[in-house]
Amino acid sequence: MRWGSTLWMLFCCLSLLPSPTDSIAVMSVDLGSEWMKIAIVKPGVPMEIVLNKESRRKTPVAVCLKENERLFGDGALGVSVKNPKVVYRYLQDLLGKQKENPLVALYQKRFPEHRLEKEENRGTVVFKNSEEMLYSPEEILGMVLNYSRGLAQDFAEQTIKDAVITVPAFFNQAERRAVLQAAQMAGLKVLQLINDNTAVALNYGVFRRKDINSTAQNVMFYDMGSGSTVATIVTYQTVKTKDSGTQPQLQIRGVGFDRTLGGFEMELRLRDHLAKLFNEQKKTKKDVRENARAMAKLLKEAQRLKTVLSANAEHTAQVEGLLDDIDFKAKVTRSELEVLCGDLFDRVPGPVQEALSSSEMSMDEIEQVILVGGATRVPKVQEALLKAVGKEELGKNINADEAAAMGAVYQAAALSKAFKVKPFLVRDAAMFPIQVEFTRETEEEDGVKSLKHNKRILFQRMAPYPQRKVITFNRYTDDFVFSVNYGDLTFLSAQDLSVFGSLNLTTVKLTGVGSSFKKHGDAESKGIKAHFNMDESGVLTLDRVESVFETVVEEKEEESTLTKLGNTISSLFGGGSSEPNVNASEPVQDEEEVPPETGKEDDQAQKEDIPAQEEKQEAGEKAEGETQDEEKAEGEKADANSDSQDQKEAEKSEEKKPSEEEGKTEEKEDKKAKPQKRTKISDEIGVELQVNDVLNPSPDQIEASNKKLQDLTDRDLEKHEREKALNSLEAFIFETQDKLYQDEYQAVVSEEEKEQITGKLSEASDWMDEEGYSAGTKELKEKLSELKKLCKAMFFRVEERRKWPDRLAALDSMLNHSAFFLKSAKLIPEDDQIFTEVELNTLEKVINETTTWKNETVAEQEKRSSTERPVLLSKDIESKLALLDREVNYLLNKAKFAKPKPKPKPASAEKNGTGTENGKANGTEADAEKVIPPKEAPSPEEAPEAPEEVKPAEEPPTAEDSGKETETDKESERPEGATNTEPSENNKSENHIGDEL
Repeated sequence: MRWGSTLWMLFCCLSLLPSPTDSIAVMSVDLGSEWMKIAIVKPGVPMEIVLNKESRRKTPVAVCLKENERLFGDGALGVSVKNPKVVYRYLQDLLGKQKENPLVALYQKRFPEHRLEKEENRGTVVFKNSEEMLYSPEEILGMVLNYSRGLAQDFAEQTIKDAVITVPAFFNQAERRAVLQAAQMAGLKVLQLINDNTAVALNYGVFRRKDINSTAQNVMFYDMGSGSTVATIVTYQTVKTKDSGTQPQLQIRGVGFDRTLGGFEMELRLRDHLAKLFNEQKKTKKDVRENARAMAKLLKEAQRLKTVLSANAEHTAQVEGLLDDIDFKAKVTRSELEVLCGDLFDRVPGPVQEALSSSEMSMDEIEQVILVGGATRVPKVQEALLKAVGKEELGKNINADEAAAMGAVYQAAALSKAFKVKPFLVRDAAMFPIQVEFTRETEEEDGVKSLKHNKRILFQRMAPYPQRKVITFNRYTDDFVFSVNYGDLTFLSAQDLSVFGSLNLTTVKLTGVGSSFKKHGDAESKGIKAHFNMDESGVLTLDRVESVFETVVEEKEEESTLTKLGNTISSLFGGGSSEPNVNASEPVQDEEEVPPETGKEDDQAQKEDIPAQEEKQEAGEKAEGETQDEEKAEGEKADANSDSQDQKEAEKSEEKKPSEEEGKTEEKEDKKAKPQKRTKISDEIGVELQVNDVLNPSPDQIEASNKKLQDLTDRDLEKHEREKALNSLEAFIFETQDKLYQDEYQAVVSEEEKEQITGKLSEASDWMDEEGYSAGTKELKEKLSELKKLCKAMFFRVEERRKWPDRLAALDSMLNHSAFFLKSAKLIPEDDQIFTEVELNTLEKVINETTTWKNETVAEQEKRSSTERPVLLSKDIESKLALLDREVNYLLNKAKFAKPKPKPKPASAEKNGTGTENGKANGTEADAEKVIPPKEAPSPEEAPEAPEEVKPAEEPPTAEDSGKETETDKESERPEGATNTEPSENNKSENHIGDEL
């Protein structure tokens, strides 16, 4: 399904903010193992897939790094067949991995032409081509992302910095950080790392917003790509939110995956099968498997063959000049491919079962299973999957290639400040549990002290994120250390666990705990609180650690009954309580404290569990704090009413009670205890982090990587500029040599000039063959400039002769129309004449001068030789045309705004007094239509002064004034020889208003 016919549906979901300063395009990159798809959102374009330079909708994730050349995409893929050693592909398997990781060994087995070495500081891998050419996987991925950004900017025709990048759902913390580091090198601001299965689910939901209701709908997405397979269970339903009302939401309920099950493994096995067939033909004694170039050719043929066999039962594989100029040709059937990949097809149901297990759901609760990813087009995969899920059919109603890119770019628009989209809530889930571990001393019953290791779960498996958590340590009064590690990963297979990497994330050393307790020795300790945050990208960070204390403070003297009553009434109208609220001064926190595990040490850590974006209360419910505030306000109101009644009774009895009773009352009040309140105090605790899985690059390493990538970019730009100069020079030489034999050029060039130009062009052509293709950019540009200067006069003469016919025809037409207009204007009767004599004479003068200039110049040009510089220039003709056009337009605009003169009144009406009165009455009525008198006329003292009348500049005379023009007006308005000027739009408007007034 192509999105072109459905993109307009998004106009109801996606709209642009009016602010022009924020109208910045955003992009998404669906970063797969083999391909990447790029999408953009820009003003006027809701969602669109970016086309690359080959006008394709997807681009290979491949980089070619030669000594003096760098290629991307299809260009790099073409080089991989000839020289696979310098082309780097399938980088996902190396991100965030130590050199000893089994996936690194698998990569080395698949691509033996590459040389992988260990990076000493971080323990990761680097590609080594030579001593000078060392590139880490993050650096190469940064080049790919920078290239994708360039494609998006060319397509959007504006600068792009904000991006959402897809990553596999099974990426751990080290792998996600590696992608962020690569994006930083590319100069991209990552709005979010979104799991590719979540992006697919979002795209599916956005286009089916109307079908989502309060009833939960469970959908499974089965995504088999080139490198891995992921099955995801998603629940769609509408939920109520405080800010936006009822909105659709998707929630990731379960995820299962297989890191190495994908189409690429099928292609590798088919490649090895083709190599076996070639060796069996025994056309050469060499083993084709030992030749990297030949194996690269077979891999390319295997990729094509796998695609063809998905639609055909058999096909012929053929490669020209595979080895020692020997052609290869062999017949391969689909059944042979299925036998080769039989164990892979047996692994197809695995991710489905894992997803069901993690979601604690059964297949009966899943309404539909939808296919995603290119490898799901293999018939045997669909057959095995259909059998595993037990459905009648599999869903194929989304674009298997582009769904993730489109969902990610929708999320990018939602996160960007430049666009406004209809909310679609997304609750992603963390694949791997994370826990906090710490050790402290405990005292046994016999008094013997021992160390006890404690664990507290921060994020459970499939816990929603983004969310914040806070864990409290209650038993520490001095500096201590705790660790953040992965939790129970027994749900992973032995193979997945072996490639997972380090299970230890971070060691946290806290400093300043003891000094904080000494500083607040009189206060009650509420523990050491560590605030954790798992952001939208699924990356865990420790925001801060603080030491919290609570102290008791005596309140001020109790206010009088009248003051309390006034404050209560004020609170009812002002929305606040007169009494201070400790919690009101603190911001509402998204963090929740982690509840302790059951056992003797339950008081060791306290904990809550609330996601940052999850709605904390359903509609109609009230937060605990809000309920307490309301109860407090009601209590204050009741107290105020009772206080008011007591006050009245007290006032009545005050006169009757003796002074002894007053003394007793004061003594009782003094004996009452003063009210107290609790105040929280927090101190920031120093934090030192030690990363235990994969070290982040140091600032020096990041700076060196950025410089390395920038140097490559500058080299590419210089190369592009040189190629452009070389092509321009080469094209100019060949085109000019050809033009010298064309009639229009031969007509304007003399033999001497032609011989000179021909000689220079031949000399430049010889120089190109000998030195030009190795010359620098500056030298090429100078050579081109020299040739253009030599041929400039010839090109000018040809260009002028090309323009003459059209320009002269336009001038003749303008002269005819101007003369006709002048003749018509002079025929207007004197009583109705709206043009002055000066204006008409000026137009006539311009027409005559233009006609004379044209006849004289054309005659002079005819006398000149065609090889001489022409005297009849196109710019002069255009100038005369503009002058005539301005004069005529001025008079036309004057006629447009002119009003006819009023007819003279009949003599009978002048003598008849009734007529005069009627005229006055009529005038009064007419004026009344335009002027609305005020209700009360101001007094002479209050009446404003009459405003000074200001006439607009160059106001054309009205019909009444045209017949009363004096000789002075004629001379001052349009002196002899002056040209008319067309009034501006503002003047037109002012003149029109002035005429009405």
